[in-house]
Amino acid sequence: MTGLGLAGLGAAALAGAWLGSRERGTQMLTVYTFGDSILDCGRYNEFGVHPGQLLARNDDRLFPEFRGRDLSAHGQVQLVHRARDGATVDGLAAQARDLAVAGRSLALLTIGGNDLLRGLAGDTGAGMRRFSTALHLFLQNLPIRPVLLGTVYDPTFGDDARNFLGIDPAIARANHRQLNAIIADLASRYGELVDLHAHFLSGDPSWFTHTIEPSLQGASEVRRAFLQPALRSQGWR
Repeated sequence: MTGLGLAGLGAAALAGAWLGSRERGTQMLTVYTFGDSILDCGRYNEFGVHPGQLLARNDDRLFPEFRGRDLSAHGQVQLVHRARDGATVDGLAAQARDLAVAGRSLALLTIGGNDLLRGLAGDTGAGMRRFSTALHLFLQNLPIRPVLLGTVYDPTFGDDARNFLGIDPAIARANHRQLNAIIADLASRYGELVDLHAHFLSGDPSWFTHTIEPSLQGASEVRRAFLQPALRSQGWR
């Protein structure tokens, strides 16, 4: 083959690669939410806003700081909201039932807070192992990658005087740390960790309502924590 022919093939390959990249850039991204009220907190604010909405498409009137800083600024995005207020790890499989996943996808997951409230805060070991096994099984079977897993935040800001559990704070905090360590380990296998716990320690009580639920500002702060990991997952900045 002549040099001219090779050059032509090279140009064609480059053009094909460029077109392929362009098509991938315009392909719809579907963002799925799973888990509990950290992601399903719309009922706790007057605007019905939850973090997945804001991540996909910001409400510029409520949060002008994030104008142009959402996933829709980078391409086509749709949201499938499966997270449910009050969910525990045992309810995750039902949230993923009948999923029809096609094309680019990204999952957001927050779970564990209600499990702590319903007994794991005072657990002596068996319950935590069961939580780990159940969460691992859910992630193994979930047909979406990557998964961004959020840690469980602490609405007491580390202040034992705010303890509302009726459990020795030393025991509850140790179990909270262990649960977040489980989440961090699984995040390293299936996607990326989003450290909501660390982020919310930098906040204030206005980020919460009903003691433990994200307020309107809290919903935006959950979005803030997920934003950069979500952008990175798609090669966006």
